Amino acid sequence: MQAVLIQQKCEKALKGECVLPVTMSQAKKTEMVDKARSAIVLCLGDKVLRDVAKEPIAASMWSKLESLYMTKYLAHRQFLKQQLYSFKTVESKTVTEQLTEFNKILDDLENIEVKLEDEDKSILLLCAPRSFESFKDTMLYGKEGIVTLEEVQAALRTKELTKSKDLRADENSEGLSVSRGNGGGRSNRGSSKSGNKEKYKCFKCHKFGHFKRDCPEDNENSAQVVSEEYEDAGALVVSYWEDEEDEVSHLGINAL
Repeated sequence: MQAVLIQQKCEKALKGECVLPVTMSQAKKTEMVDKARSAIVLCLGDKVLRDVAKEPIAASMWSKLESLYMTKYLAHRQFLKQQLYSFKTVESKTVTEQLTEFNKILDDLENIEVKLEDEDKSILLLCAPRSFESFKDTMLYGKEGIVTLEEVQAALRTKELTKSKDLRADENSEGLSVSRGNGGGRSNRGSSKSGNKEKYKCFKCHKFGHFKRDCPEDNENSAQVVSEEYEDAGALVVSYWEDEEDEVSHLGINAL
């Protein structure tokens, strides 16, 4: 919000109209004050705006906002400290989201002039993850010198990125294994089908182990149909004819 006021060149109106340069005309002063108040209103949400909408000028509106959200009284300071010291990560949120929450608590404490050493911030963040015990020990005791907050946050982001890559690699390898397994199953089915060939009986010589088209006996003038599967099919009509032009024999089977 303050950055918007600076961009609009009306941040001086936050201290009141009385501190504006005497060389500035009254019309310019009024314009700057109104411009500052308008910029503040546009930056506020509905809930916050209801608390400060009755303030007539930018300076009083700004003071009201400070009293509501920048207060330094004891209860507010203790509440923020409690949030910081009890901060713990959860599995349902990403590291980026949780680092944003952690940094927001630090910013709120700095806004009310609560100063913390960078080393203390680093240790608090290292103690926040519930499942990174080895990571915490490596960061604290595997490095000479003080571990900074920036190093811890960068390491956490890298660890999450590595973990997500490992998960994707595992999913890809699992999918490849399933694909190969299906291929093997098809091959086995094919081979088992070939192995069952010995159960079939030739319609021509009545011997097992081959089909009629593979029958070693070359008898072109007779045709017989023998099959146990046709016993319950009713009557069958077997027709046989020869095509003299193409020298091809035909066998037809029709169910009545």
